[in-house]
Amino acid sequence: MPRRWSRHQVLALVAVMAGLALLLFPQLPPPENRALALSVGAIGLWATGAIPEYITALAFFTLAMLFGVATPAVIFGGFSSAAWWLIFGGLVMGIAVKTTGLGERIAQRLARGFGDSYWGVITGVTVVGVILGFVMPSSMGRAVLLMPIALSLADRFGFTPGSKGRTGVVLAAAFGCHVPTFSVLPANVPNMVLVGATETAYHYVPTYGAYLLLHFPVLGLLKTAVMVPLIVWMCPDRPRPAPAVPGTPLRRSERGLSLLLAGALGLWMTDSVHHINPAWVSMLAALILLSPGIGLVDRKGFSEQVNYGSLFYVAGIMGLGALVDTSGLGGRLAAAIIGILPLSPGAAAPNFASLSAVSTLVGLATPLPGVPAVLTPLAGEMAKASGLPLEAVLMSQVLGFSNPLLPYESAPLVVAMQLGREKMGPAQRLCLLLAVLTILVLLPLDFLWWRLLGWI
Repeated sequence: MPRRWSRHQVLALVAVMAGLALLLFPQLPPPENRALALSVGAIGLWATGAIPEYITALAFFTLAMLFGVATPAVIFGGFSSAAWWLIFGGLVMGIAVKTTGLGERIAQRLARGFGDSYWGVITGVTVVGVILGFVMPSSMGRAVLLMPIALSLADRFGFTPGSKGRTGVVLAAAFGCHVPTFSVLPANVPNMVLVGATETAYHYVPTYGAYLLLHFPVLGLLKTAVMVPLIVWMCPDRPRPAPAVPGTPLRRSERGLSLLLAGALGLWMTDSVHHINPAWVSMLAALILLSPGIGLVDRKGFSEQVNYGSLFYVAGIMGLGALVDTSGLGGRLAAAIIGILPLSPGAAAPNFASLSAVSTLVGLATPLPGVPAVLTPLAGEMAKASGLPLEAVLMSQVLGFSNPLLPYESAPLVVAMQLGREKMGPAQRLCLLLAVLTILVLLPLDFLWWRLLGWI
């Protein structure tokens, strides 16, 4: 009996065929066309999950080198990126949190605060992620810190690997510590790229308070309120909490790991003072945990529990982002979109919608930190065409890069899902559902909020 293809496999085949068609019938200059063809095929395979993500990454590396799409420094740049080493350190710390029992101890304390309801668990994990955004400036660092605890919490409530409840907890941690915090100025990389680009190009630097007042009520608070019921609806489950056990004193290994994590958290929170990248803090923590004599992560645990497939996947995503950035595809797409936008003075609502659309769509062709890098130089032209203040046009970029349509646009989401040992399919669906609700509900509310504040 012939084997039936799944919908995801059909979509993946369409994406691969589209990439081949672009290669055979070029629409752009050869370097850009090859980059576009490879990007379409890779994104299609990653988005559908038709084959394991690490195999797609290996295929991306191989084909990019065989066809000379870009230099090795670009394609393999992910392996030397801070994000790659941050997730490596995070995987080691996750092993230590699990094997020492510290994760279970923290999970027990959180469980008492969250209650025994599924709504309470998902809400609690999401809110913890958002709160971390105010004290910890790295979304990847927040994922590294929160995800092992979230997994222990899932175990505490009886959510086994593969269950909907476990997927829901992972989604709450991954999205909670990243998506709403685009509304907090120093919390995510794209925010800071925007600030740097606007200062360089226009000598405009938004203050922390003004940025928070403009974006957090809708893109932070209301988006969190929308995200929680979406996760509960997507991944319905019923907690089966483990019986409470009498408290025991901290073991030596737990005390040592607690001190190490506290030190790492302190360095992550104060990186604006010492300027040490969170990735190198993560590496130092991993080195200490792996060092002979300390024994919190032994050789067997390191060999068997580190997910090397996720490391290749993250490197592939980083390589794809670098390829799109260096090939000029993002700038070409932005210029094409701006050329057809219905921008006109006095049309506040269409202008607001158009500016939101351009930053959202550019995010499909470049990593989210690349959105302000591509659009900020064009902001003056868009301000003139729309009649809006330059500051409003610059801040409108947040509306788009805070609303990723696909997980691959955002390295922290990819990293968090890999740390949670979950497939990208649920994150893909949540991204799309959240994007639809943002466009239909939150952006109209945000327009009214901007009008109330006098920005447009």
